[in-house]
Amino acid sequence: MEVDFKLDLSSLEKKIGYKFKNIKLLRNSLVHRSFGNENKKYKKINNERLELLGDAVLDLIVAEYLYKNHSNYSEGDLAKIKSMAVSEPVLAKVSRKLNMGEYLYLSRGELLTGGRERNSILGDLFEAVLGAIYLDSNFETAREIALYHLKEYIDHVEEDEEIMDFKTILQEYSQKVYKQVPIYEVINETGPDHKKLFEIVVKIGEDIEEKGIGKSKKMAEHGAAQALCKKLGVKY
Repeated sequence: MEVDFKLDLSSLEKKIGYKFKNIKLLRNSLVHRSFGNENKKYKKINNERLELLGDAVLDLIVAEYLYKNHSNYSEGDLAKIKSMAVSEPVLAKVSRKLNMGEYLYLSRGELLTGGRERNSILGDLFEAVLGAIYLDSNFETAREIALYHLKEYIDHVEEDEEIMDFKTILQEYSQKVYKQVPIYEVINETGPDHKKLFEIVVKIGEDIEEKGIGKSKKMAEHGAAQALCKKLGVKY
């Protein structure tokens, strides 16, 4: 069936929580490159430029939010959390929750291979829509919309094992390369009971170790495992 570029997008605007002044920006944010490849009339219309812009806007939004709301975290910890918060799996979750995939303009090939549910496409879609909101309004509005949909994921991203289970990745690597499992140990606890921070070290043998900090032991272990994976150059 031919895609109708006059399709009413008011239902999507309601889900997003933003009414566009220039609806063409929203429509362009929904056009995947594959659609233009298959429909020559729309070859120059796709969401990649909006995605690039949205990616930059989102990076600043999340970095600012983390800076203001996680004053006890180091630059390294903030960078790790930001990287996870704007990762493909998280953004795809948000797009999926809003059913944004059903509004995508895709080629028949992408449709047949599950493009509407593919994480890479859905993650890019969220960034493209955010870029469109930024152009249609301003940074403050884009920030308000982004945080409305992302805040719960940002605040709990380290607890979401679906994003990246670094403890399992490290354990499998350690068993394969060093023939032993990593050992985790709490080395410091700071703050009152209702706002405690844990510092944990993970060791492989006597000489290989890294540390992580988190609001729970689980989060701190995750951070330590991620840091050691990076230090060892573990591919995942």
